[in-house]
Amino acid sequence: MKQEQIDRINELARKAKSPEGLTPAEVEERAALRQAYVDSVLGNLRSQLDHTVIQNPDGSRRPLKKRGDAK
Repeated sequence: MKQEQIDRINELARKAKSPEGLTPAEVEERAALRQAYVDSVLGNLRSQLDHTVIQNPDGSRRPLKKRGDAK
């Protein structure tokens, strides 16, 4: 996510707290930007977990299993 988008989320948050409030178009924009932010954070977390390995006491390493993998 670009810094400009994060700045816009913060700008809309400040405006929502003001007496002026948000217009319906701004509410929709805020929801879309928030969803994009959440998707970005989850994507980064998934990527990090995909590259995580477990080191056993004997020194061997194995990749982290995905949830639901029986093997």
